[in-house]
Amino acid sequence: MDKLVQMRLRGMATALQEQADSGASSTLSFEERLALIVDREWLTRQERSMNRRVKLAKLRTEAYIEDIDYRHPRGLDRGVMQDLITSRWVHARRNVIITGATGLGKTWLANALSHKACRDGFSVAYKRVPRLVEELNLARADGTYLKLLAGLARTDLLVLDDWGLAPLTGQTQHSVLEIIDDRAGLRSTLLTSQLPVENWHDTIGDPSVADALLDRVLSASTIMQLKGESMRKRSK
Repeated sequence: MDKLVQMRLRGMATALQEQADSGASSTLSFEERLALIVDREWLTRQERSMNRRVKLAKLRTEAYIEDIDYRHPRGLDRGVMQDLITSRWVHARRNVIITGATGLGKTWLANALSHKACRDGFSVAYKRVPRLVEELNLARADGTYLKLLAGLARTDLLVLDDWGLAPLTGQTQHSVLEIIDDRAGLRSTLLTSQLPVENWHDTIGDPSVADALLDRVLSASTIMQLKGESMRKRSK
């Protein structure tokens, strides 16, 4: 038992202790007991890895796909959601765009899909676009700009929340284009915005940058347009 713990095989140690404490395990064959011990270690490692991915993702809120509200009339397509919660879109390196007015649960849905992606073994990074702009400016100043871009490029799923909340201007629009360009066809990006997609072009200062950026984002995207009354009003 001590050696299992020292080798960081805590799942196996726990399962072995449980078998020692349970008289029922004496009826099992050696192979059956060993299989149970190995299964426990595997599950322990899977859970530990998942928790680490969730922590590194820095999600904004605790949200789970099992709690998605389909009753509130907001144009949420159950068929589309059932496909998205499989995380196949992340494996296929596609994008997801969720638009709609404040209070329709865009950020919550983004976090729920992100948490499911973590559970399915993908790395995730959640960023509010206004905060990302600050990070990019700071990274240019302290010499970590390329490191920041490289880290974002390696992430399986990048969540850009509150897209279009403030116009992209100057160096920022080129930086965001670099981020999107690094991911196009290679990694998945999830964007949420209060603005409908047809208005995004106007939020980017340079028309040529806007054309290039939106072409990369929209070319392989599932778009969900939420409509209706704010869910916050209903909860009051």
